[in-house]
Amino acid sequence: MSWFDTARLGLFVHWGVSSVHGWELSWPLVGGTPALPACQSASIGAYYAAVDRFTPRAGAAAEWARLARDAGMQYAVLTAKHHDGFALFDTHLSDFSAPRTVCGRDLVREFVDAFRAEGLRIGLYVSLSDWHHPDYPPFTEAHKPYDFAALPQPSPAQWERYLAVLFGQVRELLSGYGRIDLLWFDGHWERVPMDRWRPHDLRAMIRDLQPDILINDRLPGAGDFETPEQFVPPQPPAQRWETCLTLNESWAYNPTDTRYKSPRQIVHTLCEVAGKGGNLLLNVGPMADGSLPGPQRERVEALAGWMRRYGESIVGTTPGLEPWQFYGPTTRRGDRIYLHLLMRPYDTVTVRGVPVRRVGAVRHVATGTALHYETRCAILDGLFNPDPSGELTIAVPETLVDPLATVVAIDVKPA
Repeated sequence: MSWFDTARLGLFVHWGVSSVHGWELSWPLVGGTPALPACQSASIGAYYAAVDRFTPRAGAAAEWARLARDAGMQYAVLTAKHHDGFALFDTHLSDFSAPRTVCGRDLVREFVDAFRAEGLRIGLYVSLSDWHHPDYPPFTEAHKPYDFAALPQPSPAQWERYLAVLFGQVRELLSGYGRIDLLWFDGHWERVPMDRWRPHDLRAMIRDLQPDILINDRLPGAGDFETPEQFVPPQPPAQRWETCLTLNESWAYNPTDTRYKSPRQIVHTLCEVAGKGGNLLLNVGPMADGSLPGPQRERVEALAGWMRRYGESIVGTTPGLEPWQFYGPTTRRGDRIYLHLLMRPYDTVTVRGVPVRRVGAVRHVATGTALHYETRCAILDGLFNPDPSGELTIAVPETLVDPLATVVAIDVKPA
């Protein structure tokens, strides 16, 4: 097992020069996309003009890291380079980076140091596509509206030069910042066939530099985990998985997008993801100075409060019962089963198919209050089976119902 298999909760940070405008990251410069309903459309020149005004304050990453730690998050992923090509790290392969512009600082270094100091594992997002690099080639006004199938294609010589930069920048990220736990690729759809990215060569280099690193499935054919986006799959994928989710409808700081999910929606999503054995990578989009917008901070803080009460039922757990056994997500830690009550109980909740004579205790997780419960099974099982399977009915007092989600723990004695 890997740390990733029971992490359950991480922080995604989409940040870059677009935050100066208060626009979605990268996509406005190509005219927007239907996949992002609140995305702007802007001229390429207007979008990149923000580079000269992107001067975040020092210490912002440390604030994100403390907030993530308080929320029980186990790892964090930063957009080291998005599709717009602007690198937040100190790359020697391009001048189009934060340290070599007015910002003058290595923002990836600040991120890595801050989150590592709080005990979180480190992930970096890297876009395979680059709408700014001369050999990609760059996106122009003539290419609008965006259609990836109709983008100009590089010459063979251009493509080799671009791949040298891509491979080189990945090497820089994996060589200059200590242990990196996860690489999150994106932007793979723009080159067909996808083996043009030389994914297996890139993966081999990555493994050589960081043998224990995890790679997502957006490095074509070479990923360690699946990444359903903005969606919790109805059935868990066969392999490791992580769903990435925005707090509103935007990845980056976008003050015109006020369609925020409620704290209850966020908590319920986390419970469902954990119950299916996945991880939730919850996204924030800091403002240009690095501060989190008020509505985002409020929601992460609400999640942190819930995690302080019920985090033991999320982090470090595995999926619990089968869906027919309980009407809601469940997780497990050894001989303890956690029931996540996403609907307000009337008076009681029932669990089916449990070894009723081995139930040792039932308690409300946040307060430790012992809960009254009753058991029943088929009459003949009760008479002749020393370890019958039956129903457990648990009383949940109204005073213990949490406004976001209540969690009940059941301790089952070993057979």
